Amino acid sequence: MRILEYSTNVREVLALAARRSEPDREVAARVREILETVRREGEEAVTTYTRQFDCRFIDSLGLRVSEREISAARKLVKPGFLKSLRVASRNITRFHKKQFPVSWTLRDRGLVLRQRFLPLGRVGIYVPGGKAAYPSTVLMNALPARIAGVKEVVMVTPCNTEGKIVPEVLAAAAESGVTEIYRIGGAQAIAALAYGTESIRRVDKITGPGNAYVAAAKQMVFGLVGVDSIAGPTEVVVVADEKAHPTFVAADLIAQAEHDESASPICITTSHSLARRINTEVDRQLERTSRKNVAQRAFDQNGVIIVVSSLPQAAEIVNGLAPEHLEVMVKNPARFAERITTAGSIFLGEWATEALGDYVAGPNHTLPTRGTARFSSALSVLDFMRFTNIIDCTQKHFRTLAPHVEVLAEAEGLHGHAASVRLRRGRK
Repeated sequence: MRILEYSTNVREVLALAARRSEPDREVAARVREILETVRREGEEAVTTYTRQFDCRFIDSLGLRVSEREISAARKLVKPGFLKSLRVASRNITRFHKKQFPVSWTLRDRGLVLRQRFLPLGRVGIYVPGGKAAYPSTVLMNALPARIAGVKEVVMVTPCNTEGKIVPEVLAAAAESGVTEIYRIGGAQAIAALAYGTESIRRVDKITGPGNAYVAAAKQMVFGLVGVDSIAGPTEVVVVADEKAHPTFVAADLIAQAEHDESASPICITTSHSLARRINTEVDRQLERTSRKNVAQRAFDQNGVIIVVSSLPQAAEIVNGLAPEHLEVMVKNPARFAERITTAGSIFLGEWATEALGDYVAGPNHTLPTRGTARFSSALSVLDFMRFTNIIDCTQKHFRTLAPHVEVLAEAEGLHGHAASVRLRRGRK
């Protein structure tokens, strides 16, 4: 990893915050073609793309995963996995139930104002299946949707060359209340959810992470359907003082780097000595990491240790980066966290490793990336709900408010608005 002294490399550190991956033009062009073909040809196109990219036997298997396959998958997974899955499910459910909003009513003389929260009717969740299997992603997307009251939760995920989906993913889908599963991935899966096909009804919203093709497709169909976010490569910032354990810091940096070659493992420390020890420890641990090649590329491209003069300076850099994950390994982590205004999730102390948040702690692991924590938040129950405003007004109170409506409408040149009020004022 590169070690940068902040005081002499301010511009390079600031450039980390400005660095945002732009959609590849070739990827964007290919995704537009796929979306248009699926929109025009429907299920035939989805099947063709699935045969081309994933499984050449898809015609005989069909796109939808049967109840028999799901039941068989649950029997294939180890009892220990099911136990851990249920622990995670319980904690995720308990946390997300706290997010459930309350409808309310405000009465002001002859005016009654209400805000009513309602679940979306049908949502699609995308679960990656290329480089790894992600049953945790199933839980983090499906459980909040079910807690919100969504009746139809549709899961799409790529299959392997034999048309199979990892049993653990299917078990997680069954555990979390997914109602339909389709063995399709990539931009064609997003298109099927957004436009609908002969057998897949369109959804109201699409959530879940994916590769560059999935991200580009979600961006292009937004507006026709809702989307949670346009996710970029994962990122972690670990803030550590001289007392932090270099073994723990290195392990957590590697945990993020192994996700993707484009991941950003970053450490900010007040100690030159610790920076050197972390660097050595990363090299040592990488040698026994199963995904060494992926992690090594992430470190080579984006890994950096920034040495600062103080923790307040570290906090300033963190707020500029607005990281997806922030780990705080300093003497008083809670006090440091009070300085942070932009981060997807914050992990306090050496025992609150980010991996806890990925799997079993309870808060959602679908987080804002690319610095979007400046204006967005983790996936939540609210992402699967909408609210409606309701206005009820008596004739008497209308007469009190109407003159003000007329004044404001005339000021904006919207004379029809003013007339709609004026006509009523003359009625008994």
